[in-house]
Amino acid sequence: MNFGGIGVVIGHEITHGFDDRGRLYDKYGNIRQWWDNATIEKFEMKTKCIEDQYSAFVLEQIGMKVNGRSTKGENIADNGGLKQAYRAYKKYVRKNPQYSLLPGVNLTHDQLFFLNYAQIWCGTMNDKEAVRKLRTSEHSPGPIRVKGPLSNSEDFAKAYNCPSGSPMNPRHKCRVW
Repeated sequence: MNFGGIGVVIGHEITHGFDDRGRLYDKYGNIRQWWDNATIEKFEMKTKCIEDQYSAFVLEQIGMKVNGRSTKGENIADNGGLKQAYRAYKKYVRKNPQYSLLPGVNLTHDQLFFLNYAQIWCGTMNDKEAVRKLRTSEHSPGPIRVKGPLSNSEDFAKAYNCPSGSPMNPRHKCRVW
């Protein structure tokens, strides 16, 4: 289950090296355009999908929309971190087939991975704090940090048998990496 928790956090931080800000720095930490124009154009098209998708998400607690532009870098990292951690987890499981299920828990390994991911964003905040976070934070609120990456994940949809076209398995998904 650690892959769904600390694995995602590590993947998230690594992805920042290739998000809307990190891509501006070379391997020495100097500001330099090191991507060609075609790569930049494709990246911007993919990140626009994330920006638009998150701008449509509403934090139900207060009925306010997320600012997809100001949270874009973190949303890219959340999506990339989840994807990379899941790949690492699947590689680990292939190398360790004796990996046993948790007794008394009727969930598959894959379902436990995604459950652990969602649990890292569990928390409470009052309405005033929720409004402040939506207006000022670079991070989307916890419920959106769960909904966005999981709804973009084919692997999540497969693990939980989400019907195509459902909220957690939309037909159109955003993928940057």
